[in-house]
Amino acid sequence: MSNDTFRAPQFLARPAITGSFGVSASTHWIASSVAQSVLERGGNAFDAATSAAFVLHVVEPHLNGPGGDLVALIAPAGGPVEVLCGQGPAPALATIDHFRAEGLASVPGAGALAAAVPGAVDAWLLLLRDHGSWELEDVLSYAIHYAEAGHPVLANTCVVIDQVRDLFVAHWPTSAHLWLRDGAAPSPGDLVTSPAYARTLRRLLAESAGAPDRRTRIDAARTAWGQGFVAEAIERFVADVPHRHATGGDHHGVLTAADMAAYAAHFEPALSVTFRGRRVHKAGPWTQGPALLQALRILDGFEDDELDLDTAPGIHRVVEALKLAMADRDAYYGDGLDPEALTVLLSAEYAKQRRELIGPRSSWELRPGSFAGLPRPYRPALAASTGTATATGSATVGEPTVRVTGETQGDTCHIDVIDRWGNAISATPSGGWLQSSPAVPELGFCLGTRLQMTHLDPASPSALAPGRRPRTTLTPTIVTTEESITALGSPGGDQQDQWQLVYLLRTLVGRFGSQQAIEAPMFHTTSFPGSFWPRSWDPGGLVIEDRIGQAVLADLDGMGHAVQRAGSWALGRLSSVHLERAEGRIIGAANPRGAQGYAVGR
Repeated sequence: MSNDTFRAPQFLARPAITGSFGVSASTHWIASSVAQSVLERGGNAFDAATSAAFVLHVVEPHLNGPGGDLVALIAPAGGPVEVLCGQGPAPALATIDHFRAEGLASVPGAGALAAAVPGAVDAWLLLLRDHGSWELEDVLSYAIHYAEAGHPVLANTCVVIDQVRDLFVAHWPTSAHLWLRDGAAPSPGDLVTSPAYARTLRRLLAESAGAPDRRTRIDAARTAWGQGFVAEAIERFVADVPHRHATGGDHHGVLTAADMAAYAAHFEPALSVTFRGRRVHKAGPWTQGPALLQALRILDGFEDDELDLDTAPGIHRVVEALKLAMADRDAYYGDGLDPEALTVLLSAEYAKQRRELIGPRSSWELRPGSFAGLPRPYRPALAASTGTATATGSATVGEPTVRVTGETQGDTCHIDVIDRWGNAISATPSGGWLQSSPAVPELGFCLGTRLQMTHLDPASPSALAPGRRPRTTLTPTIVTTEESITALGSPGGDQQDQWQLVYLLRTLVGRFGSQQAIEAPMFHTTSFPGSFWPRSWDPGGLVIEDRIGQAVLADLDGMGHAVQRAGSWALGRLSSVHLERAEGRIIGAANPRGAQGYAVGR
């Protein structure tokens, strides 16, 4: 490999897993192995993903939890691509007036005031009921095993626990009891258990065991969660225990059992556009997913050689397209966006107008578009970064999802599965991190903080409002043709769709293999307001792995980009699974960075 420019390596850090029976990929090797175990025992992709998801609650507690949320795309064999929405809305008492009365200028990055209604568990159970085949007891057996028998704790989990140790000791004693040992964080590789969460899962099974059939047993567990002992325990804890929030003050949360009882996960149609002969499917504008579709629309007007991501001009065009799409995200996206406005944002005519804004030099402006059929764009107050472009913070002052260097605090998980029948799922669960808010002691988990992505400005398309879903960064992808299907995704907050766009361009334009595309140098822009506290931005910011080569980095700098070198292997946590229908061949790929994500299959 030259020192001056990147060339695709002949040898990969990880093999591309190839088989015909089924393939599973995720951000943790245990979850991937569990999903594959379910396939081997006759379960389908939806059984497998659900089993793996509950295991992720146990083995990646700093990245997701039962009190968090979920967005998934599913493609049942022979059926349309659908969105599984596990993003709960704001509670009934979560009003702008209430937060203002608490003396807050924004929704805190940590603490129960930032909790939306937990949606992940109900969504997984809905998926299992409607598209799975296994009994709930069998699905949950893996998570119960790891919660009771223990698992070797990740080094990253230990780092996060150590970072918030003082907060736990001083202000969140229930979390200290759950995660500290003699006042200290565990050491990497220590066997850790989650007995309280195991008891919660066992009680769900006990309260649903008397139902007459599989479907009603799953519904009984959903009732026990949303209308029974789980909801009651959450309301008691939130109402009775004021606690330290990211603002530095103590507050009660506002989530109630009635909020949980009113919520039910659901399926909805996916959005899609065509790019280079493939149909790319995403969730709606209550996520950031349409930004990827907008970027593809813009880039579809360039020739293949103009999108060569081993060159500075190719990277430049992609970065500029992303800046335009993400500016529109903040100007227009939110739960309840007018469908006609969304049609305009995804139209070829609008994309052409936006494409013409891409010049030879980096833009340092936030440039939302305007077009017939669009409302007046919302322009948020902008806070430039300190110049370090790190979006710094801790659990006591805020929780950004990902620092631009790739260092995580509260991040996300991802799961992709394709089975032998051709069922596929791409799922991104998140929230309810151990550092989100104090643990509810009898349940063994804490609440999420997704409301921090809302604004206390009623003019914002993502304004805080009771019953409205916060605009989430969770954004899995499915790509289809008549002959093939690909499920892919990544953790990474605002970077999720950016890294997925790089993957898609590498595979669909550059003709890279899936593992090769994941391992190739990754990049993203920070030239738009972040979704998480403190919502800073870095005008012209381009974060890129050094392996791209010195010549390319120098050219990008010369084009006016504020280039930030991220190290050789620092960005992206992608995984993917791909099925070629005619051959019956399934390929799985996973990120080698951090030695944590794995694909398995046969």
